[in-house]
Amino acid sequence: MSALQKLSQHIRQKGLRATVKKVWRLFVFSHQELLWMERDLVSPIPPYKLKSYPPLQVVSITPENAVAFTRYFGDRVETMAELAREGHTGQMHLDEKGDAVAFIWGAVRNYHDRHYYGCWFPVKEGEFFEFGGELSRGYWGTSLSMDLQTELWKAMHAQGCYKVVDVCEWSNVPALKLHIRTGYQEQGRIMNIYKLFGRWRFYRETRYTGSRLDALRKPERSPSPASVA
Repeated sequence: MSALQKLSQHIRQKGLRATVKKVWRLFVFSHQELLWMERDLVSPIPPYKLKSYPPLQVVSITPENAVAFTRYFGDRVETMAELAREGHTGQMHLDEKGDAVAFIWGAVRNYHDRHYYGCWFPVKEGEFFEFGGELSRGYWGTSLSMDLQTELWKAMHAQGCYKVVDVCEWSNVPALKLHIRTGYQEQGRIMNIYKLFGRWRFYRETRYTGSRLDALRKPERSPSPASVA
C-alpha cells in the first residue's frame, strides 16, 4: 500500500481533522509530557480485581538467555541483551515453553533511554528507576501486571533500594490508572519532550502543584442511607 493510499484510508477511518493532527505530530511538531511518579517498596498494593494467570517462572535477564524473547518480543532480543550487559536489573516471566511473556527493568543509576525517549532520567541514591515493563497480549488484564512490578521491587529492595521512581505519559490513561491502583504518588515533576520536523528532540523539566491524576480516580461511594422501619 502506497503512502497516499494509507493517508486516504486513515482519513476515511479517522476523519480529516484527526489525520491532520497525526501528520502534524509525526512530521512537524509533537510534545509529550511524562509525569514523574514514586512509591516505597514495602507498602502493600491496594486490593484489585484482575484475572488470574497460569504459573510462570521469574528469571533474571542475561545476555545469554535473552533469546527467550524471540516468540513474543522478537524485535527486542538484542535490546534486552544490551540492557543486561549494561548492568541493569531485568526480570522476565517465562511460560511452560520457556518463552518470555512479560518483562521489566530497574536502574540504580542515571538512566539514558536511547531506545525510546532519547533522554536521561536521573536516579537518586536509594532509589531505582523502573522502565520497560510490558506484557504479551495474552496476559493483558491479568494480575501479572501487578506481580511483574512487585517481583522487581523485592529484587531491588534486596539491593538496598527503598523507593521506585518512574515516568508515565500523560496521554496514556490506562497506564496512569494502573499507577493509581498500584499506590504510586505524583512527584509534581514533568519531563517534557519536544520533537521538531520528526528529527530534532528537546527536553525540559517543569513542575506543578496539586494533582493531575485526581480526575482519573474513581469517586468514593457514599454509604447507603439506612432503611426506615
